[in-house]
Amino acid sequence: MTEFPPLRYGILGAANIARQFTRGLAGSTVASVDAVASRGLEKAQAFAAELGIPRALGSYEALLADPEIDAIYVPLPNHMHAEWVLKAIAAGKHVLCEKPLAMTTADARAMFAAAHSKGVMFAEAYPYMSQPQTLRMRELIAEGTIGRVQLVTAAFGFSIVTPEGVPTVDPANIRLDPNAGGGALLDAGTYAMSLVRIAAGEAPTRVLALARYTTTGVDQTVAATLQFASGMMAQITTSLGTAGNRWAVVVGDKGVIETGYSNHAPPGAATLPLRVKRGAPNTVPFETEELPGTDGFKAEGESFARMVRLGASHWNGASEAESIDTVRALEAIAKSARSGEWVDLAP
Repeated sequence: MTEFPPLRYGILGAANIARQFTRGLAGSTVASVDAVASRGLEKAQAFAAELGIPRALGSYEALLADPEIDAIYVPLPNHMHAEWVLKAIAAGKHVLCEKPLAMTTADARAMFAAAHSKGVMFAEAYPYMSQPQTLRMRELIAEGTIGRVQLVTAAFGFSIVTPEGVPTVDPANIRLDPNAGGGALLDAGTYAMSLVRIAAGEAPTRVLALARYTTTGVDQTVAATLQFASGMMAQITTSLGTAGNRWAVVVGDKGVIETGYSNHAPPGAATLPLRVKRGAPNTVPFETEELPGTDGFKAEGESFARMVRLGASHWNGASEAESIDTVRALEAIAKSARSGEWVDLAP
């Protein structure tokens, strides 16, 4: 038993990531998925039947008006986030929104402002941030274990196009749709950028980026260099056309952290590793810490539930400043990739 009533989630849309979120929360005593809405009732009913969700609704508006739902999980295409987050907040619902939070900094700020005005909780969903692996990384950096952070490199890529940018999946995939906020940067790149923001503790001041584009017109591969007021520098790479890769290295003046910043523990594994070097000399060996691994969707969904029921200090995911700064940086990187020039972050 928990010390509070389980948070009742409603899901907007029947995307595959919504399926993963629902499965992650199955059996939780802290939170439950009680309803799903789609633009067509039959699709919502099929999704609900597959996953054991009690109720299916035939419109997003019906879900937002449902008094039995406490919070809305938003897994919609990127370009729809701001619209439906704002509508959910206006309906008095707490909102957990999939990354990227918004397409623009102005939208991100408007979403948080609306949540504050309405007195509801609002956060961006990154499963990896609620893993003990990432929480331990935050702790090590805050404690000064590796000294002052000087360099960060973060990468995340996978393959849904050929090296020439031709889709190897259905070309209608939203990741390949420029009108839906598709592209590597707003998909896997959001993870890499958010990891850099955690390590830096601040937004970059300017960025320089290069990009290649798919035949559908979205960014296929992006590489960006970032500068920070503290003197720290970072690089991120992201791609829709590479073998799967996901890793990050945080280098301080007194040590190093290496992480896979994983969303989930691998099948059959109970832990996730964090490699830590405590000392500046090359002769200092890395030590491996094995942290408990879990389903990241469950971890974030339960953490958000505790924030709603017990207060903001119980949330272990992205802060408001981290989410807004990540959107600011992503906007600047996209602009730089198009121009080929350094771009200062908008204030």
